[in-house]
Amino acid sequence: MKLCQSSSMLINQLREITGIQDLSVLHETLKAADGDLMDAVEILTEGHPKESGQELSASEPSDCEGSSANKEQETSTIDPVPHNQADLQKCIPSRSQNFPAICAVLADSKATANVAHEASAAGSKNRPKRKRCEVWGESVGQNGWRRTDAWPVGMRNIGNTCWFSAVIQSLFHLPEFRHLVLGYSVPDNVFENCQSRSRKRNIAFMQDLQCLFALMLGTVRKFVDPTAALELLRGAFRSPDEQQQDVSEFTHKLLDWLEDAFQVAVNGNSPQDKSENPMVQLFYGTFLTEGIHEGKTFSKIETFGQYPLQVNGYKNLNECLEGAMIERETESPPSDPSVKYGQERWFTKLPPVLTFELSRFEFNQSLGQPEKIHSKLEFSQVIYMDRFLYNNKELIQARREEIKQLKGQIALLQQKLESYMKYGSGEDRFPLRDMLLYVLEFASTRTTPAEPKVKVHTAETPPVHSREVVTQPIENSEDDVATSYPELADRPFRFPWDPAEMPAHPAPHVVTEDEMSLVMTCLQRWRKEVEQDMQGLQNSIVLLTETIELMYADPSLEQVPYHLHAVLVHEGQANAGHYWAYVYNQPRKSWLKYNDISVTEASWEELQRDSFGGLKNASAYCLMYISEPLFHSAADEGNSGQFRREVEALRTELQHYIQEHNWRVEQEIAEWEEEQSCKMAQMEESESSVESQYLSTDSGQELSPPSEHGVHALSSEHAVISKDQTIQAIANSADAYEKNGVEAALVKAFHEEYSRLYQLSKEIPTPQNDHRLQHVLVYLLQNGAPKRVVERTLLEQFADKNLSFDERSISIMKVARAKLKDIGPDDIDMEEYRKWHEDYSLFRKVSVYLLTGLELFQNEKYCEALTYLVYAYQSNTTLLSKGPRRGVDAALIALYRRKCLLKLNDAAATLFESHNEVSVTEGINHLNELIIPCMHLIVSNNLSKEDLDAIEVMRSRWCSYLGKDMNEDLQLKLGELLPRLLDCSAEGVVLKEPPKIRPNSPYDLCSRFAAVMESIHRASAVTVS
Repeated sequence: MKLCQSSSMLINQLREITGIQDLSVLHETLKAADGDLMDAVEILTEGHPKESGQELSASEPSDCEGSSANKEQETSTIDPVPHNQADLQKCIPSRSQNFPAICAVLADSKATANVAHEASAAGSKNRPKRKRCEVWGESVGQNGWRRTDAWPVGMRNIGNTCWFSAVIQSLFHLPEFRHLVLGYSVPDNVFENCQSRSRKRNIAFMQDLQCLFALMLGTVRKFVDPTAALELLRGAFRSPDEQQQDVSEFTHKLLDWLEDAFQVAVNGNSPQDKSENPMVQLFYGTFLTEGIHEGKTFSKIETFGQYPLQVNGYKNLNECLEGAMIERETESPPSDPSVKYGQERWFTKLPPVLTFELSRFEFNQSLGQPEKIHSKLEFSQVIYMDRFLYNNKELIQARREEIKQLKGQIALLQQKLESYMKYGSGEDRFPLRDMLLYVLEFASTRTTPAEPKVKVHTAETPPVHSREVVTQPIENSEDDVATSYPELADRPFRFPWDPAEMPAHPAPHVVTEDEMSLVMTCLQRWRKEVEQDMQGLQNSIVLLTETIELMYADPSLEQVPYHLHAVLVHEGQANAGHYWAYVYNQPRKSWLKYNDISVTEASWEELQRDSFGGLKNASAYCLMYISEPLFHSAADEGNSGQFRREVEALRTELQHYIQEHNWRVEQEIAEWEEEQSCKMAQMEESESSVESQYLSTDSGQELSPPSEHGVHALSSEHAVISKDQTIQAIANSADAYEKNGVEAALVKAFHEEYSRLYQLSKEIPTPQNDHRLQHVLVYLLQNGAPKRVVERTLLEQFADKNLSFDERSISIMKVARAKLKDIGPDDIDMEEYRKWHEDYSLFRKVSVYLLTGLELFQNEKYCEALTYLVYAYQSNTTLLSKGPRRGVDAALIALYRRKCLLKLNDAAATLFESHNEVSVTEGINHLNELIIPCMHLIVSNNLSKEDLDAIEVMRSRWCSYLGKDMNEDLQLKLGELLPRLLDCSAEGVVLKEPPKIRPNSPYDLCSRFAAVMESIHRASAVTVS
């Protein structure tokens, strides 16, 4: 490779990977590495310290924070596993005798653990705190960098900056805000005469943000680099007086900076007058607080930007707002009962952009560290703010009083209902309705003919007092017996029959028909009365609850709608996690997910799963709503070519900035493509020579080419699939890396990831959850793969070249690659290794075919669904022949394959019965091309009773036409059709293979699996992108 052909591109890549900005250093390093990018990275990361500005303390919560007692307790987004060597040995069996290469890594863990223990005390005291979140890297391959049409661009994560991307993307896609930033200008003399350093910094930040927004409009690349705008934030993050604690505080600081920069532009001479400041007009509102404090009334107006809301104890956003606007009266002090406390808040002015800050983090006093609140909180795409406005105060107060009274009535009704549900005077209480039922069952029980007979008096010979109803306590029952049955009074007590001959179920011993009739009548009437009372109470509670829910469903209180514009999501725990944003795209009328450089379309259901909380560690921490006028103005602007027109309307210097940037990008892409074409030519030449070497030999015998290339391709593909999980494991090893170096970091990451996946493989699967889809190791462990295969697979995860996004990952990757090279052919059977990875690839293919078939079936696309399901079943049969956990549920595939066949057969028969030539031809084509081949494939396999019954139903449908009147043409076509329909031979059956579908990540496939499985159990249609 000639250095002159791609030096510019390589230097740019080297600068992006290492963060070193000195071009002379980069140039000399590249020259010393003979143009090899990886060697250059190795030289820089091992031979030179990082520049002082390289580490960026982000505003995400840190996993290094908390008291020193908690420094060793790492919190991450993956399942917890043992952290000390002893516990790890319990989780992971010893492999020293089987894997000399891999165990070279594991053997050093004891020594590094000792060093870490000795250094921990001094390190925890002297090391400066550094905030971090997980780093989501991206491939540096230029072929995937080009922007597609006018698709929105992502933002590069330059190290712990996913929070910045989430906030900026949500703001950029507000047209009003975007226009303000792109139109910002300050006269040169104002900037030069400014005496405040912070104000100069804010103006400079606004200018860098302006350039970033310009590139987001006009770049030809699929993502932008925010480095320039973030440079000014570094000092603020590190200075003691402006240390960021979380993303919400960062957003506050960002808005403060922008507000200050606009204040200079619009009213520099009067910094206190902010009425003309566009940031204040766009993001800030006011609310009035009225209340009683120590018996005295007060009233004050306050300004707000991001309105904080508590999450704990509330089910939805309206409840959160109601709780934030009202503080109920507390109990009066005993010294002065007349003193009252309490207050209400009313919005007096709502901003066009209404931002709610959801408080999902709280400080645990007992643990001395922050914790995340994972409880579920629902919110809608449109909320009405009328009930919180000051001009509706009297109406809302009246409604609140009504609701208070209704809730009081509900409490009384629930108390009455509780007395029926827990009846009795003792400690154990039971439902009265059930108790009456049990007594009724007892009274109606009769002894069986085989049991000893009990004398039952008939109506013809009634005993004395046979009509008398006994109401005294049960303790006096012996007297009643003596009165009613004098012949038993003077006899000593004995059983009416031998205890060994007592009936199997309790039953009355002696009872008259009149007594039985009376008891049965009373019990049945009482039980019916109780049921009626309970049903009436339940109906009243439901009616009152519905009345409360509809209290604000009044057209007069739906005059101030706000539309959801963006949802900012955090996944992880309080001191570690990842951030992304969902933003509503007006031109496409859909939600887009902005996850660093990735911008993908998302459904409202996906947004709910990620944002509501309660199911996993992901939940919304910020909601951004916009007013009705802003929503409609965004819709008016959101037509095709909007970004292009905005670029054309920019100032000349910004247009030139975009043009220069795009020219550099095109140059980089051209250089990269030229380099790749040269590499491809060399690879083709090398492959052709290898092929000729193995196909043409002196002896004339044909040799098999080596399988290492296929093995590497499959295992590398599986490493890429699980890249995000590997990145998380590397992020969790940060402390070990900083204290004890790269070897210790790899040991920790390897052990913890193995332990996590081992525990995951032992969990009992559910119909909605298949852990095998998450990671190849779970599949291998559940199917008893050899230890050599399991450990090499995991080591390859850390050797993946796609992990080259920061110093720690590159170092771990290089060490893992070195360990892989040390594993020789005597250590592992590569042919066996290849077969395991081929099976996992086939398993994922079967899963995708199954899910696609189920989705198509629920959307009534039976032809397409049947093709996928048939191929899923055939491939799955191959897997299941090797073990029950190698494939998916064959019964599920067979069930929906039958359903598709029956649906299609009915449709074809209906077309045949129409007697219309075109319709008849279409129906017969369905039979010949799809239905009959599938039937033959089913018959050729192990035929179940259900499949056989379905095939007989289909055949009977067509055979029934033989005795019906039809024209000669239809009779001829039916005669040609029936032999193939009744023939059970599968020879010559050819089915068109369905389109290839490759899942992008384990999360996508797992969430899709859960959604589809949940949907088929509910029997409702599902659509997954």
